[in-house]
Amino acid sequence: MSISLQLQHIERPGYTIDLFVPNAPDVQDSYHRQKQVQAQIPFPHWTKLWPAALAMGDYIYQHPELVQHKTVLELAAGLGLPAFVAARYAQRVCCSDYLEEAVDTMTRSAAYLQLSNVTCQVLDWNLLPDDLRAEVLLLSDINYDPDQFTLLYQVLERFLRQGTIILLTTPQRLMAKPFIEKLLPFCKQQQEMMIDHLQQPTPVSLLLLSA
Repeated sequence: MSISLQLQHIERPGYTIDLFVPNAPDVQDSYHRQKQVQAQIPFPHWTKLWPAALAMGDYIYQHPELVQHKTVLELAAGLGLPAFVAARYAQRVCCSDYLEEAVDTMTRSAAYLQLSNVTCQVLDWNLLPDDLRAEVLLLSDINYDPDQFTLLYQVLERFLRQGTIILLTTPQRLMAKPFIEKLLPFCKQQQEMMIDHLQQPTPVSLLLLSA
């Protein structure tokens, strides 16, 4: 997908951040062109800023001790907002996504923000390196495909066994309820955050998980 990027200034309660975001008309045009060639192309979710990512960024800003001086990994980061907020406090942060276009966009944002403690990497949770480690794992709005729930649970379980603290934010989808309930034995904190984005309030659930 060849799309142009625009710098977006995001104002949140108590903090601001600038991110490169794909130009919405370019994304729409490219998506429709590809659909004509291939019938089942998923919408490029990474190109949008979602309420769950904003909720996670807000929570990290409000609780910097969670990531202070720690190594942080964000999987399926999309535009990388939570990881970039964490980078203000963490020792080292890895922003990752399975799509090169997303990683390229995050790389440009990290360079603009002059975050020397951030690396951006292509990572697919289906094929994670055996030696991948993090003290804190960030996951926002990743539980949207029931076909992925079993594998995703295994990924979370792997990090929990390593002693990783996991921060998960998700909109309240009925289909994801069994997945969330399976995580509750590891849940040390759970709260609902109301995120006002594009003049549309969205309830987001936040779970702090630890073995």
